[in-house]
Amino acid sequence: MADTARSLAVRLLLRTEEGGYSNLLLDQALKGAALEPADKRLCAMLYYGVTERLLTLEYIIGCYAKRPVRKLDREVRLILCLGLYQLLYCEKIPDRAAVSETVALTGVFHKKSASGFVNAVLRSFLRDGKEIRYPADKWEAKQITYSVPVPLVRKVTEQLGEETADRFFANALLPPPVTIRLNTVRATVSDIAELSPVPCEMAENAYFTKISDVSGLESFRKGLFHVQDLSPQLCCKVLGAQPGETVFDVCAAPGGKTFTIAEMMEDRGRVFAFDLHEKRAGLIADGAKRLGLTCIRAQAQDAREFRSDLPLADRVLCDVPCSGVGVIRRKPEIRYKPLEDFARLPEIQYAILDNAARYVRPGGILLYATCTVLREENEGVLERFLAAHPEFTPVPLTEFGLDTGWKTFTAADGDCDGFFVGRLKKEGTA
Repeated sequence: MADTARSLAVRLLLRTEEGGYSNLLLDQALKGAALEPADKRLCAMLYYGVTERLLTLEYIIGCYAKRPVRKLDREVRLILCLGLYQLLYCEKIPDRAAVSETVALTGVFHKKSASGFVNAVLRSFLRDGKEIRYPADKWEAKQITYSVPVPLVRKVTEQLGEETADRFFANALLPPPVTIRLNTVRATVSDIAELSPVPCEMAENAYFTKISDVSGLESFRKGLFHVQDLSPQLCCKVLGAQPGETVFDVCAAPGGKTFTIAEMMEDRGRVFAFDLHEKRAGLIADGAKRLGLTCIRAQAQDAREFRSDLPLADRVLCDVPCSGVGVIRRKPEIRYKPLEDFARLPEIQYAILDNAARYVRPGGILLYATCTVLREENEGVLERFLAAHPEFTPVPLTEFGLDTGWKTFTAADGDCDGFFVGRLKKEGTA
């Protein structure tokens, strides 16, 4: 029997718990699904929504179930989460339909014996006015409010401050905007009028659009823009690449920052874009071709290994692999990873930064960047590097009114993902 939007969403939730990124799983599933466009949108909405709100939904189940939530059958637990999500957050789905469709899923997954239990939990929640009875403990209440485990909530709050952390986690529950970068080598803003672009105040040539899928637009096929969140565009602004320079992007895939750098350089100079995997380097080359950017040289290369055949660079961007905590609004499953999973990352990040520094010419710029907000992956790595490399000094981010050389961007800086940049200059002159 072919999947419905709801049954496919449950299957995706099961697969997510087994590992894998939500965006990749969803894209793959929808390509092979025999669903109408409206049902595909419903599936995506339910799948992402339940993933985002999982701890909140499981807490509600725990208020009505006699057994501990995690001891319930996996399919039954996730079916219930899907039903509760519709009752709480889907105003256009009538309560009656949400209950009946959810109960019906127990048959689809051969859990018909649990249909009475599922029905009872959903109807009890409705009788209680859909009220969530929050725990008295501050941290547990935040966990339920933001659907983020207490250890991560505490860590981010301690490092960023409560007001910024609360805003960051609240923003992570909102739909992220579609942000694009105008390809100034080929187009002006009038050429992308079909996007109804709204300028982003913090980055020149960055625009918001309400069109969620731009891949079918003529302006996209002509390479007049590429999709890129505001924060990496700000990262490129901090790098400050100029026409005619030699620039390295040592962890470049999928290529968004590489493209923006090349556009800022007016496609004059050389941009070396490296990725560990040949296939991903190929994706960068394909994107550059669509955008008509000829100065980009995409190659497979391990960012921890030095190549003596490469030239020294005027600027080196080192956007390292990280925990991804800053992008949980786009990859909501990251929020549930144990903090121990991130423990080995600073060592890898330092190794990449240490090697990337060897490519910087005297007087050149080294930019360290991550898409996380955790201090040990950001300031901690930079502080260790600076202690070992006195030839590098921080360059104040005066364009953002700062006298320090680094900054963590969050929703407080505009509707952007969490991101960190640290700008350093190597002593000497070319």
